[in-house]
Amino acid sequence: MTRLTALNPEEVTGKTKDLFNAVQAKLGVVPNMMRTMGNSPAVLEGYLHLSGALSHGKLSAKTGELLALTISEKNSCDYCVAAHTYIGEKLLKADAQVLHDARTGNSADAKTEAILQFAKTLVSKNGLVSDEDVNSVKNAGVSDAEIAETVAHVALNVLTNYFNNTANTEIDFPAVQSLELQN
Repeated sequence: MTRLTALNPEEVTGKTKDLFNAVQAKLGVVPNMMRTMGNSPAVLEGYLHLSGALSHGKLSAKTGELLALTISEKNSCDYCVAAHTYIGEKLLKADAQVLHDARTGNSADAKTEAILQFAKTLVSKNGLVSDEDVNSVKNAGVSDAEIAETVAHVALNVLTNYFNNTANTEIDFPAVQSLELQN
């Protein structure tokens, strides 16, 4: 049972209506997470702005989706794991094994794996990383800009993970089985 209401895009007005219209124009649909965030236009607008800004960063869209999977799995957000698996498969055409590996912070590409592992470290250490943690990701060829964006992706995904876990948002993407249940 959801804990926060997903607003009907046909019934909203004002700033929420404007934001929903922008999402609808871009995605063709207003996903339940954004419909629920619409209860606070400030939250939805903040999410959309940070997400939009990161889409123009040094890290590729694929890396952003892999980060989302790593972080969402770490934070046990079923909604986000389902959403980012769908986006990875359908929009980015990523291989199913690549998406599965990302959920555990792994990648066949050493630099990508260093980024995903650094994100896991950020989450598990609540951002209180050590010099060794930062030097490790730098030694893998990750630039300062890419490290900064990794931190921002973690922040963005912690927002969506915590939001969806709090709201118990109804999953409107194909469900993905928890890794804990697969083992």
